[in-house]
Amino acid sequence: MQSTVPFQAVDETQADPRHGAPSVWDFAEACLQRTAEALHECHAASTPEIHQAIATCREQHAAEKPADLLDAVARVQGHDEEHIGPVIQELGNKIALGLNPFQPVIPFGGKLIAPSAFYESFDMLHSLARALLTPVIFAEDTDAIGTASVNPIAAAILGDEVETAVHRRFGIRPFVTSTRLDYESWSFLTRKHFEL
Repeated sequence: MQSTVPFQAVDETQADPRHGAPSVWDFAEACLQRTAEALHECHAASTPEIHQAIATCREQHAAEKPADLLDAVARVQGHDEEHIGPVIQELGNKIALGLNPFQPVIPFGGKLIAPSAFYESFDMLHSLARALLTPVIFAEDTDAIGTASVNPIAAAILGDEVETAVHRRFGIRPFVTSTRLDYESWSFLTRKHFEL
């Protein structure tokens, strides 16, 4: 049976983090679906390309390995390795135009120090950040926290979960900033933060 949402998972409860206690892979699936819809809406990739890239990401997720849809789409489209970075950034730009607030690319993101104390204090958020390939790029105690990725939807999802977790634990609403990274900074930070 074909879903009315073209990129919806077969088991809708599995992909929706609101059903019970979601795993990080449930959030990764929700990110896949939201990113696929955004790519489709902004005409950044064809439906067959998106479906093929989703299949690639789901295979990785099934093996509990993180994968990002923008990276997978760029590769499905057949871009050479030396052109992957600019292509992924352009895909992110197209998606970001439809988001509110707009997420700018910060060129210095790869130079920020990993917030080890934050990750240790919120190990579930570290696991989620790894699954979404979205590092927390700064954490000033629990008052101001920043997430960043090549994929603006992944950065927003992690930002929402950071806000929820901090509020649940401390009863405060932190100032959460979600931004985008260039491909090289993203590759560097995901290796550094998540040992990939």
